[in-house]
Amino acid sequence: MPGSKPIWFTEYGCPAIDKGTNQPNRFVDVKSSESGLPARSNGHRDDLIQMQYLLAVNAYWSIPANNPISGHYQGPMVDLDHAHVWAWDARPFPEFPGLIDVWNDGDNYSRGHWVNGRATNQPLGAVVAELCQGSGVESIDTEQLYGLVRGFQQPDLTTGRAALQPLMLAYGFDSTERDGKIRFRNRNARIEAELTADDFAIAPDIDGDFETTRAPDAEMTGQVRIGFVESQASYEVRSAEVRFPDEEARGVSQTDLPLALTRNEALATVERWLAEARVARDGARFALPKSRLLLGAGDVVRAHGQRYRIDRVELAEAQVLEAVRVERGVYLPASADSEVIVTRSFSRQGPVFPVFLDLPLLTGEEVPHAPHVAVTASPWPGTVGVWAASQDSGCELNRLISASATIGITETALSMASPGIWDRGAPLRIRLSDGELASVDQLGVLNGANVMAIGDGSSENWEIFQFAEAQLVAPMTYELATRLRGQLGTDGLMPAVWPAGSTVVLLDLALQQLDLPLSALGLSRHYRIGAAARGNDDLNASHRVEAFGGAGLRPYPVAHLRSVVVMSGDHQFSWKRRTRIGGDSWLAPDVPLGEETQSFVVRVIQGPEIKAEYSVAELTFTHTPTMRSSAGIVGAYRVEVAQISAHVGPGPVRVIEIPA
Repeated sequence: MPGSKPIWFTEYGCPAIDKGTNQPNRFVDVKSSESGLPARSNGHRDDLIQMQYLLAVNAYWSIPANNPISGHYQGPMVDLDHAHVWAWDARPFPEFPGLIDVWNDGDNYSRGHWVNGRATNQPLGAVVAELCQGSGVESIDTEQLYGLVRGFQQPDLTTGRAALQPLMLAYGFDSTERDGKIRFRNRNARIEAELTADDFAIAPDIDGDFETTRAPDAEMTGQVRIGFVESQASYEVRSAEVRFPDEEARGVSQTDLPLALTRNEALATVERWLAEARVARDGARFALPKSRLLLGAGDVVRAHGQRYRIDRVELAEAQVLEAVRVERGVYLPASADSEVIVTRSFSRQGPVFPVFLDLPLLTGEEVPHAPHVAVTASPWPGTVGVWAASQDSGCELNRLISASATIGITETALSMASPGIWDRGAPLRIRLSDGELASVDQLGVLNGANVMAIGDGSSENWEIFQFAEAQLVAPMTYELATRLRGQLGTDGLMPAVWPAGSTVVLLDLALQQLDLPLSALGLSRHYRIGAAARGNDDLNASHRVEAFGGAGLRPYPVAHLRSVVVMSGDHQFSWKRRTRIGGDSWLAPDVPLGEETQSFVVRVIQGPEIKAEYSVAELTFTHTPTMRSSAGIVGAYRVEVAQISAHVGPGPVRVIEIPA
């Protein structure tokens, strides 16, 4: 029975391709034998025609005359509440079509029928109308304004004219006041009138009936660059640049547009902009009688074989018009290959792994008392922030770390070795979490290459060594050989053996020093370390409580500790002073003192007990029989010597055993 049931559009839509509305059922798919272009289509991507199709269908069937009400079920003939656009894909945008290795039909998206990633686009006319209404302008005409806006960020506290400016530059349209309305229409160089010599009027300030001018080359721009937000690449800021092949000028005209565009749209915009600027260098002035008042700003006329767009009209005895030359080809869409959407791969954000190192001066340029921090993570979250406070609240940003450090653990033990000479013992095998190592020659090591710290993971217990050979023996696993041990005075911290599972850190530019006041040495402080963008209260931020002793202020152990027994029974001890500052020069007769005063502590120890302790200012010490007797020393004993710092007290000790 006629009118007995509504019509449902179970599928309607068209592909995003030039003239897709001519044959909405034709799609491009090179893997299909039915692949093809709609009639008269040039095959270019056109998201606007897809939007216009959907707007037209819905607008048509929303008119009651086109969609009558049934007398049987009291509803419209076409039930738009059950009309389904083809096609919204269940696969999420932009992962589809970006993940080509997951879905191999992603290449079809740019000219396909999908509305994923397109449904939020807006008609250019609607955006312009909204901006005008926000400025209180209601009398507008956007009937001849076409374009598709993917995203637009309106600047704060600006005028309507300024808000429209980037849209006019990007989409190439004009605004003119005609018949009491502001009319917006795209530039297309379509001719409104043909002018001949008989059409021109005589004006006193015009040379002849048609005056032409050309702007000098110095005023022309031959290279244009625009910044934009790429709508199909994780909304990253990009730039597109075009220059003429014959351009020799050094200047570049640059503009940042607050618009989301595809890469091809940005290139088309800058190409049109550059070509239009070169064509528009030719201007014209002419007068028309008042019988031609229908011609106004924005209209295109042909005169003397060229097209001119009227930009300005002055009304006097006749109307004087100023125009610029235009070419229709400038506004034709440029051919472009199908765009490949590239999405940023998702990486899970986990906690970072920080290592605090209280190190001696490495170059002499560091803050002596400030500790270092090394951070690694997989995956690396970008810039890492280190926040600090005296308690676990009110943390303030202390340092930003931009690079991942090379951190690992040992898989073999490392036994004690003599400092200052090459350690050619068994290779030390380490496994890294990130980074890589490389071998250098021995001269490179002596010049400061391949410096690494090994420790138990605490902030204060680190030995610094260097290595010449680094051999990759397994993924992220190296064997380090030909080493220099106990560098920079850390021979006094070297244990009998560093066991397997010890922490190693490559001392390179990835390490950062923390800001720490000298008065905070020895005091516990709270540190939170995590992705800077997420803040210190992020659940993945690591929390550490650390206290530092200022190893950069710590004296080195003394060298060449010797003992001699003389006829009187005196035990005479001597040693050489070392320095933590400027000790590498061979020019000075002795190394710099490096401390405020030369002072040493000498401890006499028997068994577990310290029998006596002396403070001396010289590089020798005499232990007489009387001193031994008063201290109750009988038989073998040992002597420890350490240099004293005014800031951190005694440094590492050097020990000598005295037999009975």
